[in-house]
Amino acid sequence: MSSLLSVQNIVKRYAKHVALDNVSIEVPEKTIFGLLGPNGAGKTSLIRIINQITGPDEGKILIGGEPLKPEHTAIIGYLPEERGLYRKMKVGEQCVYLARLKGLSKKDAEVKLKAWFEKFEMGGWWNKKIEELSKGMQQKVQFIVTVLHEPKLLILDEPFSGFDPINANLIKNEILELRKNGATVIFSTHNMGSVEELCDNIALLHKSKKILDGSVKEIRKQFRTNTYTVSFKGNMIGFTNALWTGAELIEHSSEDKETHFAKIKIREKVAPNALLQALLPVAEIISFNEVIPSMNDIFIQSVQGEQALGTKSNYTE
Repeated sequence: MSSLLSVQNIVKRYAKHVALDNVSIEVPEKTIFGLLGPNGAGKTSLIRIINQITGPDEGKILIGGEPLKPEHTAIIGYLPEERGLYRKMKVGEQCVYLARLKGLSKKDAEVKLKAWFEKFEMGGWWNKKIEELSKGMQQKVQFIVTVLHEPKLLILDEPFSGFDPINANLIKNEILELRKNGATVIFSTHNMGSVEELCDNIALLHKSKKILDGSVKEIRKQFRTNTYTVSFKGNMIGFTNALWTGAELIEHSSEDKETHFAKIKIREKVAPNALLQALLPVAEIISFNEVIPSMNDIFIQSVQGEQALGTKSNYTE
């Protein structure tokens, strides 16, 4: 799959602070790409460079194989974390104004806006002032303005901030629909649940460096720990004895005298099927499932691992 956006060896410095240190990422076309990292990792600095708000000190960015240039702003939609609407303007008037800045005619803007307002059940908002709307309502307005010109590249910075679960789900569905219709989405968030729901690929930044990237599916496989949960009926002692040298019992609990739940770690080179065969004579297996790490677990493990390496490095110096 070809990349719509190619970030190549980007370095960005502010005085003595390095915000981005030789960062490279590839964002495939028509995918949702999660840009992740703790506060201060460099995510916003990279987003600002892609949007040409600032420039890199080193490296280059390509869009569709071409070096980034001012004309590319026409195919980019950017929803910043800090929302910026004119509070005294009427909603409809402001949306038309912002749409025209993106190259739409007044007539086209009004037609498209009316359709989006109807879809989001915002019909009665057109003549209200922005200051009359709740934070969530204002975010709906800004989301619409961001996607109205049908950008090829959509950059969303914490798009669900302030939304209730119903409206957050509405926006999630729209993001998936935009991808289906050909948009490429860069999605910056701290919400790892949203990453698992939406993202095809991710890059994890920490202290200005990229420490992890790839497809969500492959990264979760990469962090597998050979841990399984087993629900069974039978004698707990018999079950534990049957594990023998094939697996380690990590924890267990009992629903009643006969029904038990266990978490086990299978040792290397032991096949899950071989372990099941050892358990079947002593237990009635109800369920047997591998524990695949969540993106939240992977995020924490990766960041803490980098912090430990940094501490060790500083100590040895």
